[in-house]
Amino acid sequence: MGLSIQHLLGLEGVSQRDITLMLDTADSFYKVLQREIKVVPTLRGKTIVNLFYENSTRTRISFEIAEKRLSASPLNFSVSTSSVNKGESLRDTIQNIEAMKIDMVVVRHGSAGVPYFLTQCTDAVIVNAGDGLHEHPTQALLDMMTIRQKLGKLEGLKVAIVGDIFHSRVARSNAWGLRTMGADVVLCGPPTLLPQHYESLGVPMTDNLDEALDGADVVMMLRLQRERQASGAFPTIREYRNRYCFDLDKLYSLPENVVVMHPGPINRGIELASDVADGNNSVILQQVTNGVALRMAVLYLLGGGENG
Repeated sequence: MGLSIQHLLGLEGVSQRDITLMLDTADSFYKVLQREIKVVPTLRGKTIVNLFYENSTRTRISFEIAEKRLSASPLNFSVSTSSVNKGESLRDTIQNIEAMKIDMVVVRHGSAGVPYFLTQCTDAVIVNAGDGLHEHPTQALLDMMTIRQKLGKLEGLKVAIVGDIFHSRVARSNAWGLRTMGADVVLCGPPTLLPQHYESLGVPMTDNLDEALDGADVVMMLRLQRERQASGAFPTIREYRNRYCFDLDKLYSLPENVVVMHPGPINRGIELASDVADGNNSVILQQVTNGVALRMAVLYLLGGGENG
């Protein structure tokens, strides 16, 4: 049995079965990545367009590597050198690309809902690589994969997600996905960066870091997205750091095996101290490695690949 979804637009409403299948398949591809020859022929003949309207390092590169590892043909779309700069609409852009006979589109865009919009414009499979303040489903999936590798399960764990919650599509996808998988999630940040609509998820929020960290098995720190914020979200960077930076003192107050995560890029010394980011509890680079395997799994399952 394959996935019950045709596209990956977000994790809201995605079943525990589908999430488990993606994670289990990612574990299989992780083993492939440990081999000397890391390429499999599962998506040979498929053309995948990476349609990135926003800057990206980890997500874009890992998708491209995943596509090449699956023997697909990746095509990278550059906004700066495209007809978007001549006024071409998103609908015209995707329909012209589809006319070139492509199979899948991985899209990142600054506006929420763009991946869903593309499903109304094209027959290609759409994978959301981050849309505005909405969701970033593959990041949450790779986070869950990493937690499961480290702690052996997701159900019953307490995951504290700390930082700029309001602007974080990573927090949204993790809240949906982790809750579906039976984990307890608490969101923490300054009151001005805690959106009230999270109450509809049944996920508690607090502006008290010590309260959020109490009993946590996993601490996921988020980048302070100053480029998305209006002024006045908090008084100063120094005050933010004093209240919400996860440092060695905070780490030593938690169980020895607590897992420390960050989706990147890190503002070192602001939300996360360097000695914690580079320490033994950190799985940040393992998240990056898992990103390739997880994205291989998503593309494979949605692309109809078969083992060769």
